[in-house]
Parts: sequence; C-alpha cells; structure tokens
Amino acid sequence: MHYFKKLLLPTLLVLLLLVPPIVSWCLLDYSLTPESHNRDYAYKWAQADSLYPGLHAWHDSLQAIGQRRDTFITAPDGARLHAVYVRASQPTRHTAVLVHGYTDCHIDMMHLGRMYHRDLHMNILLPDLRYAGKSEGTHIQMGWLDRLDVKQWIRIVPQLFGDSTEVVVHGVSMGAATTMMVSGDHDVPPYVQAYVEDCGYTSVDEQFSKELKERFFLPRIPFIPLASVLCNFRYGWKFEEASPLHQVAQCPRPMLFIHGTADAFVPTRMVYPLYAAHPGPKALWLTTGTEHAKSYYDYPQEYTQRVSNFLKQHTPN
Repeated sequence: MHYFKKLLLPTLLVLLLLVPPIVSWCLLDYSLTPESHNRDYAYKWAQADSLYPGLHAWHDSLQAIGQRRDTFITAPDGARLHAVYVRASQPTRHTAVLVHGYTDCHIDMMHLGRMYHRDLHMNILLPDLRYAGKSEGTHIQMGWLDRLDVKQWIRIVPQLFGDSTEVVVHGVSMGAATTMMVSGDHDVPPYVQAYVEDCGYTSVDEQFSKELKERFFLPRIPFIPLASVLCNFRYGWKFEEASPLHQVAQCPRPMLFIHGTADAFVPTRMVYPLYAAHPGPKALWLTTGTEHAKSYYDYPQEYTQRVSNFLKQHTPN
C-alpha cells in the first residue's frame, strides 16, 4: 500500500502534464480537420436548392451556355486551388469575389453569386478555400492563411474579366473573417474598391474559446494557448495572429458589416468592436431575429438593396 501511495503523486503529476497537450491536439484536429460534406457537391447542391429553390437550375443554365467556368491556380507552396467564375451577361467593370465559410465550399456562396450576377449585373468569382471543394489543402485555415490565397485570386481577376475592373470582396462567416483579414494587408490591389463582411468573428482565439466553453465545458487556459502552439508547429500559423479585429483596423477602404441579432454561433456582440475598429467608410446592418449566416435568407430583397446602395455610394464608377 505504501508503494502505491508513493506512486500516486508522480502519476498525477504526469497526467496533469500530459492531459492538456493531448486534449489540445485533439481539439486542433476536431477544429481544423473535421469530417464534413464540403467536397460532396451533390450533397451541397441539394442543401442549397432546399434553401434557395431554383438555384441549381440557374447555375446549370449558365453552364449550358458556357458562361459558368472552372479555373485553377497554383499557390506558392504548390497547392492546386479551384474556383468557379461567371462573366456578367453584359460587359462590366464590376466583379464580386465571394468567400465561403467553415466546412463550406463555393456552392454555399452561390445564392450570393446569383444576387451579384442576376440582380447587380456583375461578374462573379467563387473560390474553394483549402480543404474544400476541388481545392487541395491539409486543413481549414480559419481565414488567416486563406487571405493569401484570396489575394492571389484577386490578382487574376483582370485576366478573367478584363483590365479595367473594380472588385468587391464579400464573405460570410469564416469567409467574412477571411475578407477582413484580406482588408488589413497593404498589398491588396488598388482595384479592390470595397468589402462586405457578413457575420465574421473577431479572432480565432475568441471564437475557439467560446466554442470550447460551450461544447466541452473547458476553460480557455491552458487549452487554447497550447492548441495555438501545436497549430504553429503543424501548420505554421498561430491563433493569436489570426485576428480580423486587428486586420480591419488597418483597412482604409469601405466595408459593409452585416450580422444577425439572433446569431449564437458567431455572437452578435462580436460585430460591435469590429465595426468600431474600422477607420474608413463603413455601414452596419443588424438583421432582426436572424441566426448565423441567414441574413440573405431572411431578408433577400433588403440584403440585395443594401449591398447595391453601399456599392453605389462607395464605388461610383
């Protein structure tokens, strides 16, 4: 018995040292390499058509006449990345780059693609972020490294649609966070005229801390800092640097902020510091009673009008 008592304290100490890193490793896998349907186009189209009837038929009609096309780029690290693009029915300088959310793919942004193409008469470009759709990738990057890929997509817009172009970048959820992360970089091409962020989070650290508490009843410390260290070791980026709040404070270009007042996934409270931090022209629209990423679904006409008015005001050409 005495022997076992002597072993008890060292054993407990070893467990205390080992459990947090193991849990953090598992949380990293759970968050960044989840099982999802983001490569299952049949599933995604069925889901999209149930929310927005006729969307698939609209898409197929464009494909039938050769207006909807696939394109690929190779990132500096060798990853092959995919996007869909559609030229406007009439020649135009205006292009929307549409950035999807967590465990989504470009199909999940096609309803907004239809809005920009059919209602606002613009060219559209819809990338698959890494680990989604037809793009390669080892994990979900939560927008931070995705911003580099989105900037590469932005740089080929003149090649796809013509040299005289003006671009709006519009993202939803993680795509909105990506959009804000893009907006704070100083090497964004000057033809990017405006941004629309719909229900993006303030930072990966804050979003993951909130999910950790709600889903697993675990505190931020030590798990989130440890997971961030492991993320940097495995993938080359840290949670604390993946901060839309920091990036949006560096953005001089116009930005429209949209958030549902009933958003429990990315809490509505996050939009207020984001909006306050942006130093340039901006507008905020809170959609009453709307849950996460459902503002267009709940208010399609008003959504279209507000985006259109914002772009007309801030991209007059």
